[in-house]
Amino acid sequence: MSGEPQPAKERTEGFLKPVDYSHRSLYRRPPDLYLRSQSLGHLLTALGAVPSYVVNLEVPGRRSGVVRRTTLVQTSSGGDDYLVALAGESDWVRNVRAAKGRVVIGRRERRSARLVEVPPGERAPVIHSYLFRAGRSPSSKAAAREARYYFGLNPNPSLEEIQQVASYYPVFRVEKLGQEPAAPE
Repeated sequence: MSGEPQPAKERTEGFLKPVDYSHRSLYRRPPDLYLRSQSLGHLLTALGAVPSYVVNLEVPGRRSGVVRRTTLVQTSSGGDDYLVALAGESDWVRNVRAAKGRVVIGRRERRSARLVEVPPGERAPVIHSYLFRAGRSPSSKAAAREARYYFGLNPNPSLEEIQQVASYYPVFRVEKLGQEPAAPE
């Protein structure tokens, strides 16, 4: 074993208990069970069996070119839709950057879109909207849990507090472009 400190198990494992992404690093790997269950998430999202703010993102892999699918939470702020990368510099973020933002996004209906990365100084209001999406209040247990475990913040963070950690969480504005694309091969 190396002399470097190892992350706590709850940070890298667990599907039914919270995963602690609040430690400051560029990338926080999702739990293995979560990664293995992604295909179920894609299916449930495509069937409309999950909340309306859950979407499937399709983007070519930056090395292979093979379409990669990820199930994400989309949030609205200031009249625009956004995706927040809770795990930081994750594979989907790197793939979106390599694809110059060209993606396919949707639920039952998929649409071509362009994702535009939001500068760190403008991310706090979007992350705030993410935490309090779907009518959640500051006293909501779900919002408090996400603020703590995903962002390392108190249950009702101010924009200033969010701004202090915003550079660790890439945020993309969704610009819908066109009609449903052809089925992926």
